[in-house]
Amino acid sequence: MRHRNKGKRLSRTSTHRRALLRNLATSLFRHERVETTTTKAKELRPYAERLITLARRGDVHARRIAGRKIQDRDVLGKLFDDIAPRYAERPGGYTRILRLGNRKGDAAEMSLIELVR
Repeated sequence: MRHRNKGKRLSRTSTHRRALLRNLATSLFRHERVETTTTKAKELRPYAERLITLARRGDVHARRIAGRKIQDRDVLGKLFDDIAPRYAERPGGYTRILRLGNRKGDAAEMSLIELVR
């Protein structure tokens, strides 16, 4: 039973899953859109939205907390200087998931997750 266990396992260990989400979030903030499987996009959404909400605070402590998850300094600067001010008045819902259909190789359902303008 999976009582009180949030999130999907994605067929990975906990450290591998954490690294996957960090890398996906970094790519999302760098390129502002990422094409991935639907399951990974659904797992990435709350992870990325928490980071944007944290970046909206804009203080040093928030930057250090976000720096634990986003370890690329350029992307962290972009998150705090460009992305967070864009959503200053928005009460959440910073990302959008668009379904793209199935991948040719293994028929996995693909999606595009992007930051809302």
